[in-house]
Amino acid sequence: MPDAPDRAAVPTRGARAEPPGGCAAKDPAGSSAGAPDFLGRALADARSPRVPALSPYVPERPFPWRGPGLPLTDRGRRRTDAAAAFGGPRRRAAAGARTDSGPGSAVTGFATVGAAPIRHDAPLDLARLLRLSLAAPAGTSGRLRPVPSAGALHPVRAHLLVGPRCSLPPGRYAYDPHTHRAHPRGPAPDGVPAGALVVLTVAASRTVAHYGHRAWPLLLLDAGHAAAALAQAGPPTADVLVCLDADGALLSAAAGLPRAPARHSEWQAAELEPPLAAVWFTPTGGSVRTIDPLSAWATRARASAPVRAPGSPIAQPCELANTQSLLCLLAQAPARPAGTWHPASRPEGVTGKTLTTRRSAPPDDLRRPPERELLATVLTTARTASPAGPDWTAVTGGAAPALYTAHREGPGLRLRAHGDARPTLAHWAARQTWIGTTGAVLLAHGCPDDAPPAEVRIGHLAAGYAIGLAQTHATALGLRSRPIGSWQQADLGAALGEAPGRDWIVHGLALGAPPTKATTPPATRTATPPATRTATPLTTRKATPPATRTATAPAAPAAPAAAPRATRPTPHSTDPPAPGTTARTTPPGEEERP
Repeated sequence: MPDAPDRAAVPTRGARAEPPGGCAAKDPAGSSAGAPDFLGRALADARSPRVPALSPYVPERPFPWRGPGLPLTDRGRRRTDAAAAFGGPRRRAAAGARTDSGPGSAVTGFATVGAAPIRHDAPLDLARLLRLSLAAPAGTSGRLRPVPSAGALHPVRAHLLVGPRCSLPPGRYAYDPHTHRAHPRGPAPDGVPAGALVVLTVAASRTVAHYGHRAWPLLLLDAGHAAAALAQAGPPTADVLVCLDADGALLSAAAGLPRAPARHSEWQAAELEPPLAAVWFTPTGGSVRTIDPLSAWATRARASAPVRAPGSPIAQPCELANTQSLLCLLAQAPARPAGTWHPASRPEGVTGKTLTTRRSAPPDDLRRPPERELLATVLTTARTASPAGPDWTAVTGGAAPALYTAHREGPGLRLRAHGDARPTLAHWAARQTWIGTTGAVLLAHGCPDDAPPAEVRIGHLAAGYAIGLAQTHATALGLRSRPIGSWQQADLGAALGEAPGRDWIVHGLALGAPPTKATTPPATRTATPPATRTATPLTTRKATPPATRTATAPAAPAAPAAAPRATRPTPHSTDPPAPGTTARTTPPGEEERP
């Protein structure tokens, strides 16, 4: 939504935000006194209308862990000897020699892993868990996965910390979603709890190449979506806990990853992976509530380091270095290093088929408004997903367009404002005009201009996590949906007459009822001419007590005086090409560049 005409626009900066010391700063943790200003400038820049500079296509880097890894599919066999994945003792010894776990320790750990079978009848089947959440379907390019991602770039990586009672032998693993394999990286410490701990990191290079200074919020949202996908894929035989605020140094130590500065100096050809979240799966009935799983994995054994990638150090563009520095700053949590764990719940009606068939619907399939009861149900799912999450608003069209919030006591919708805000949302969301005609839009908002790093991190991660749950629940209810991640000048609070800079849109989910069988012929379903689809700014009445105030939208649409030029084509369907058609040759994500 464009800014209301009675207030000034948020100031933007012509220069890109840089970390303390510039883009060549050696400490990505951002611990200097300039870190708060660095975050404030990055927030303002990501929310500004400045269009990201075009960058060459960046191919996805090869998986950095050597060796074929352990196949997580049984392929008709109940047991698979993990030793075959390493090609015998010689390869295992070579793999152990490439770690820093100490003389002989890595070789011993890998030998132990190699001697144990993969059990698909264990209480926690990691093969099924990862297939329903993060795996790329076999025979595809890897873009279509159970978990959504901005531009279908999938920057999130999963590191598996496996204890007893799992299908994989205890140890540390790196998961490759393209091959659906687990790459052993070292033994498990003594005394780790039963179950599996998944630490989620992000490799930012491809997302930064496509979205520039707008990439870092999308990376946080993607990590939240990945956490939601894992949480919903948990089996009934396991309890699932989610942590979005653990300290990045503790997450790195638990996952066996060196801290960011060491990654640059010792493993210069490997890509930096700032850790952001963790999901913990424990067998039902286990007494694990008093155990700190991250500390157990981080302090009782030294982890193996990343395999030294061949070649010279990789040059870091300034925009990528800034993004990595900012993510490392946001990952710091000195107040509560071990983080806060809260139980995850799967929405009612969600099955394994729901998880694997969920897809972002084409914009033309989102025009029909969902039923009010179903919209209220999805809104409640998003609002209750995380106790520390953002605020939520549902925007509807139809005969009586309005903005609603969820009732605090029980189901249902509570009116917040009158008027059609969808065209304004279309302008705020990188001028994606299809949003102006969608059935409904679910909005996560908050994160004020002066938010501290912890609030910025949790606000975005929790928004991605909640939208992930809401989209799956919408799919189970038969609704069509499409996440909306990029927002500029989207000051929802100011547009509704509240103080500016305090209530920004962080994430969104477009919702629509399923298309009817009797559809309009394709010849008549052409897009409305741009001249008649101008963005509609919200105006507000004079502020009144919250119990009685409702905002209204103007009757006649009016375009803002200085709107950013549209630079992104309408997103296309991510469904695979029909038989007999030619697959797209555009690099993944290129057509969705903002």
